[in-house]
Amino acid sequence: MTQIDDNEFDDEPFDLEAVIGGAWVPSRYGPDDQLGTWNEVTPQKTAAVLARIDSSRPVQTYQLAETLFNGFPANGDREYQQTLSVLGFEPAPGFEGIRVSADPIGPWQGCALEERVSTTYNMGTKINGLHHVGIAGKFYNGTDGAEIAETWGTTRLGQETQGPIVTRGVLIDVLGQKVAVNAKEDLEVLSNGRPMLREGYRITLEDIVTALEWEGVTEPIGPGDVVLLRTGWRELIEVDAKRYLEGQQSGPYLRECRWLASKRPAVIGVDSWFFGVGVDDIPTTMLCHQEVAARFGVRVGEAIRTDGLAEDRIYDFVFCASSQNARGAVSSNAPPFALGQVPS
Repeated sequence: MTQIDDNEFDDEPFDLEAVIGGAWVPSRYGPDDQLGTWNEVTPQKTAAVLARIDSSRPVQTYQLAETLFNGFPANGDREYQQTLSVLGFEPAPGFEGIRVSADPIGPWQGCALEERVSTTYNMGTKINGLHHVGIAGKFYNGTDGAEIAETWGTTRLGQETQGPIVTRGVLIDVLGQKVAVNAKEDLEVLSNGRPMLREGYRITLEDIVTALEWEGVTEPIGPGDVVLLRTGWRELIEVDAKRYLEGQQSGPYLRECRWLASKRPAVIGVDSWFFGVGVDDIPTTMLCHQEVAARFGVRVGEAIRTDGLAEDRIYDFVFCASSQNARGAVSSNAPPFALGQVPS
């Protein structure tokens, strides 16, 4: 059993006055750093994780992104709206998209379809930048929001500074472990017959350690890894979209986030739309975001779908992501994916 130092990680909210006074700056990577723990994904790290692939066995590719559609449940005024544009033929009756022209193009009767999309990067499956959430106008490494905010985006920490990563991924399938031991008090079965952790369930540090041991993951979480927590909350996207957004999703709180972030992973991700859970009389807040990103320089991932990995019992894998290469953008919707080999 992995030993947990209860004295090192707790749930006490950070000292606001001390943090405003500069307690979290500079970062461990230097006062000018914009990458945080992205620095830990070195060429050597990438080579090491790729070397684990057994070339004599099949390699499966896993989509880790939710499928976006018009009306995808999103917080506030965020939306995804896709409209089809038709050129060179007459669509069927009832089509309400964009008709450019029904006339074919040129002597070889060319035709084309395109989409017109209006969206925000901060919805659906995403990896948030280190300047998504901060404290009193300051973000990771003491970056002053007022100094970097421009009409078009930010002058520091934007997605164009991040670059792609290929690194080790670790799935912590808390849901799968609870189902395996029939922990009914921690579960809810939805109308589609699939389970999820019950509403408001806090994933404890003990849950994380237990799940890793149940999975048989023996190599400790380390610098540059990507850690993904599975709760099953994503099942509500099509079962009950209103509850998906407004219900109290399950997830970790400060003690767990601090423990995980102290390992210096590149990303800590969940399969719900929001990272963190409320406890006792403290509702869901930005506390977990603030600790993970502003203090430790670790990116938060949300709505990362891990069902395929879990179904194939792949808990240690290759994680691949390329940030939305948009100047000054805060978050990235570019879909991550995983490479894994089904246990024999």
